Amino acid sequence: MSEELPEVEFQRFWRRLQQLGLNAYESRSYLVLLGHPKFKALELAARSHVPRQKIYEVLDSLVEKGFAQVVQEKTKLFSAVEPSLAIPGYLARKRQVLEQELTDQGRAGVGLVDDLKALYSEGQGGRGTLDFLRIVTEPAQTAAEYRRMLSEVKAEYLEFSRPPYAVDPLDEKLVKQARLSGVSCRLLLESSSLDEQHRQRLVDYAASGVEVRQAESLPMKLAVFDGRQGMIALLDPVITRPTWTAVVFNHEGMGEAMKGLFEDHWRRGVAL
Repeated sequence: MSEELPEVEFQRFWRRLQQLGLNAYESRSYLVLLGHPKFKALELAARSHVPRQKIYEVLDSLVEKGFAQVVQEKTKLFSAVEPSLAIPGYLARKRQVLEQELTDQGRAGVGLVDDLKALYSEGQGGRGTLDFLRIVTEPAQTAAEYRRMLSEVKAEYLEFSRPPYAVDPLDEKLVKQARLSGVSCRLLLESSSLDEQHRQRLVDYAASGVEVRQAESLPMKLAVFDGRQGMIALLDPVITRPTWTAVVFNHEGMGEAMKGLFEDHWRRGVAL
């Protein structure tokens, strides 16, 4: 092991380097290099207990990741790159690679959605007895359903809004877009959830024609689109951390009932 590090310290740093993304051989080799000015490859293999047949592969990887550098003398020697340069540089490159991967996957995902939609529609051709109701528990899926219906609304959008939010309607550009396209938009919010930042945003909403009122409390989260489809979100009564379970519906009778509930609370609401 490194002459400068006690075994306990060596093991601790060795594990932390692996958490960063280096493998076990790379971590051991870098720690040994840190304690010495330079090493021949086979000398380093012996000191760091890396198999001789693996050491060149390990060193090439360390050089590529920015943790080691080549010192060319009569024979090729290797030395450590100073940690304050090696680690931030490595993390920056890793972040860049991950961001590019996410961008590529995002593009591929959009294309795949379009390609699989037709297949899904064909597979769902036979309607079940409760196809007009679906339970959604994952917040990202709830948000996606909300945005889908909001982007499709033609005449009327009604909402009970209270935290915690999968999508905060006051942050949702689609609400303004719907209003600008002629959709009647009414929001009823719990007064306790309105901070100063929300109140300032409401000025923009009022200017675009969105009607907003506040109520002391609301029984649930609710969004109704064109009096037919929408979602109800109920707070889980069992667990202590606030978690919502959403029921997405597409049913004329259900839409009519939920609109009636909204109108009742809207009449009792207070203008901001």
